[in-house]
Amino acid sequence: MKVVESSKISPFGGLNYVLNEFEQLKIRELVNNELPKLPKQVRYSWYDLLASYWSVFFCGGDCAEDLSINLKDGLKGNPFINISSPDRILERLKSLSIPSVLVETKRGKSVNEFSVNLDLNRLNLKLLSRLETFKKKDVVLDYDNTLLFSEKADARFTYKKERGYSPGVGMIGKHVVYVENRNGNSAAHILQDETFKRMAELLKQEGINIKSVRADSASYGFEIIKSMRKYAQTIFVRARMNASIEEAIAKIETWEKINVAEQEIYRGSTLFTPFKKAAREAKYTQPLEEYRLVVTKEKRIDGQINIFTGEAYNYSAIMTNDFEMTNDEVVFFYNARGAEEREFDELKNDFGWNNMPFSQLEQNTVFLIITAMCKNLYHYIIQRFSQTIACLKPNYRIKKFIFRFICTPGKWFKQGRTMKLRIYGDIVLKT
Repeated sequence: MKVVESSKISPFGGLNYVLNEFEQLKIRELVNNELPKLPKQVRYSWYDLLASYWSVFFCGGDCAEDLSINLKDGLKGNPFINISSPDRILERLKSLSIPSVLVETKRGKSVNEFSVNLDLNRLNLKLLSRLETFKKKDVVLDYDNTLLFSEKADARFTYKKERGYSPGVGMIGKHVVYVENRNGNSAAHILQDETFKRMAELLKQEGINIKSVRADSASYGFEIIKSMRKYAQTIFVRARMNASIEEAIAKIETWEKINVAEQEIYRGSTLFTPFKKAAREAKYTQPLEEYRLVVTKEKRIDGQINIFTGEAYNYSAIMTNDFEMTNDEVVFFYNARGAEEREFDELKNDFGWNNMPFSQLEQNTVFLIITAMCKNLYHYIIQRFSQTIACLKPNYRIKKFIFRFICTPGKWFKQGRTMKLRIYGDIVLKT
């Protein structure tokens, strides 16, 4: 076989369409104006640095070092961005970090470390506001914490007995709208009311109206629910089983039988007033709000009787202030937040959350938010491109997008004082 030398062709020709879309969205101006002003003599703008980093994930890489090792030749000479070195990107990202805060709670001896970066979260929201796929009115906000296992210098042991971080994340649909990092030893419910307040205030400032909030049992607390009710019309929170919840369940007289996957389950609802003891301890003088408790029960295999209900069942309860939905509608609506796990999986495996580059909590917070922006942009790109390109579908993960579209050979050349792109392959458009 004879090999004939030819001019260099980029294996990532499809990336140019992505970068062109960034230009149409005017992300360059947004980033350079919102982030700290740089000296005039700098070689790389903020947009150059972020777009270079985002290009790593759009080309199948998983860390900044891929820019100088695996992706260097394929991205060299691109007219859309000035590709930076990995060291320059990471050093500049470090400069965006804000010192973390150490907090001691009234109960417990552990010190909780929180990392809050409102400026970058605000930039993320401004970026989302430019995307057609992002809606601001009457949104459903999902909040959850996830575990990022890591052996970083300042990482602490999580409840799963492994070192790492436990960031709190707010999502609207597939869009990440807020990220607040916390060390692994900080339980999800600790000071979550303050986290939610910061998140909701930021969304409010950017004109985003919260209609409903969904959260797991870590959000079932007096102060947290108060904070949620201040900013949302309706809330849907998994109730943590305790004596008061079990007493409320015992009052349910009517149970509807439901067949699910050849198993018999029962569903019913009741009204109850939670947090009476917590309100007394907090010296809260306002009347407590009444909520609706939607309960699903399933027979226990071991037959053990519950002392409060007198039945041998396992219970799961959802607390809400929505009194119009049917019981099934409440459960289906709440269970839709399960899609968050898929989004976390994408963040961890497609956008680098499992490979944090820094050794300090606050610096990795910057990384988490910057890569969350990349995920938000990808969601917009795949939605938009799948409308016109035959080989793409809106539910594709980024790996399939890379194989089917990004990895189309391309070459930039100059003709008539104009830079033009030649694509070596078929990009079939829908008719």
